[in-house]
Amino acid sequence: MKKLSLTLNVLLISILFLSCTNSKTSENNKLTIFHAGSLSIPLKQMKKEFLKQNPDAEILLESSGSVKCARKITDLKKDCDIMASADYTIINEMLIPDYTSWNIRFASNEMTIVYHDDSKYSNKIDDKNWYNILLKDDVIFGRSDPNSDPCGYRAVLTSQLSEKYYNIPDLSEKIISKDQKYIRPKEVDLLALLESNTIDYIFLYRSVAEQHGLKYVVLPDSINLKNPDLTDFYQTASVDIVGKKPGTTITKKGQAMVYGITVLDNAPNKELALKFIDFVLSKQGGVQIMENNGQPSIIPTQSETYMSIPENLKKYAMNK
Repeated sequence: MKKLSLTLNVLLISILFLSCTNSKTSENNKLTIFHAGSLSIPLKQMKKEFLKQNPDAEILLESSGSVKCARKITDLKKDCDIMASADYTIINEMLIPDYTSWNIRFASNEMTIVYHDDSKYSNKIDDKNWYNILLKDDVIFGRSDPNSDPCGYRAVLTSQLSEKYYNIPDLSEKIISKDQKYIRPKEVDLLALLESNTIDYIFLYRSVAEQHGLKYVVLPDSINLKNPDLTDFYQTASVDIVGKKPGTTITKKGQAMVYGITVLDNAPNKELALKFIDFVLSKQGGVQIMENNGQPSIIPTQSETYMSIPENLKKYAMNK
């Protein structure tokens, strides 16, 4: 009886040991990524390819507007390993230096007006009349929340630049004051409204339109926030968004769209996070996936945080 009891105890201890070991192993292979909604499709594809090479890894992708991603870290103190932002300046302004010390710029995009065949006036809209179409009483358009999502404040910046470019007084105010009930936390939240014909048009990134097979108006470079050579003109537009702390604001000036990515200082699995980012930024890995999804690579690009970038990732940036 004593031998049986001893055997059972040994067996129980072994099970508990193996359970703890497996739990620890699983935790060591778990990667949590907070990312912009416009990165959802390419990151899912990257995850699939990365797991082929690293089958023991577990990757959790959590999509939000980039500003909201940062606030999950700064305000809610949620653990994550990687943050990938649709605007690299969000990482600079909200996470450096308290939560990370570096940031790599890796992709670009552009603003468009997105629609489908059933959108009102879809057979008439173009790059010269789009604002007249949006302002029609029987047309409804959506945009994302500037305080949660870069696409939201970029919609405001685009409307301000349009007022200057087309030389139409009060155009920006007319656009931004219309259809405010169709503002959503992030740009991809608007797709369901478009597909259900609740709205006719969306201020949205070109890449998202292409990924979802939607039609879009290609806007002039002077207003689409695509061309780095037009930075001086882009910066004539600005919008205030909610800042790091309650009651504070951050002024976002117009500039060419640039995505940024980093690993948090307190990342639970820093080694795997750095390995994944190496895959994301490599030509044989994530770069091809990004470009296939309409998000051109800008690697390598100058970084003011170059000296703090981990050695194995410095090849993807340049010292400013």
